[in-house]
Amino acid sequence: MIEYIYGELSELSPTLAVIEAGGVGYAINIALTTFTQISGKERSSSAVGQPCRLYCTEIIREDTHELYGFPTKGERALFEMMMTVSGIGGNTARLIMSAYSAADIRQIIATGNVKALSAIKGFGPKTAQRLIVDLKDKVLKIDLGVEGATMLFDEESAQADSEVKTEAVSALTMLGFAAAASSKAVDKILTQNPQATVEAVIRQALKLL
Repeated sequence: MIEYIYGELSELSPTLAVIEAGGVGYAINIALTTFTQISGKERSSSAVGQPCRLYCTEIIREDTHELYGFPTKGERALFEMMMTVSGIGGNTARLIMSAYSAADIRQIIATGNVKALSAIKGFGPKTAQRLIVDLKDKVLKIDLGVEGATMLFDEESAQADSEVKTEAVSALTMLGFAAAASSKAVDKILTQNPQATVEAVIRQALKLL
């Protein structure tokens, strides 16, 4: 089992981080919140070439071998706990963690907030209720404190709208949404708020698509 991967960040997008360690490039699926913590702000290009550590979960099946990475052990524990619920796989758990912060998810589940979970497009009330029922008494036991994760911070100004759109549409497509619909939703959000960050755009789009 891979506990964590530490090395040089060679690629970064809102859904994927590639870390080179020991001459091997590891493609690691990440949630939007992890992307934001790694890059510090919305300009992902500044983080490339910097050291990065992600705590990993491996999902191994006959037809796939995937890695999901998180900046803290607590966030990884929340991800793995959600995957114990019937009907929730790695990509669905990542979608939830892209829509809300780990602290918000823990609070939503603990308080039985079905409405908040159902606001995530494609995540129905039945699945939300099942998630809450299964995890309500467990989720508050997870410690979400920062546990030595390596964060990278960008001190440069915000990137151009076109770059925000490209990264947002790419992330939404990788999360399973149609490219055309994703592009339309992102355009609408950026028209209303031209200064929106990649994270803000994706989170709003998840509730529009």
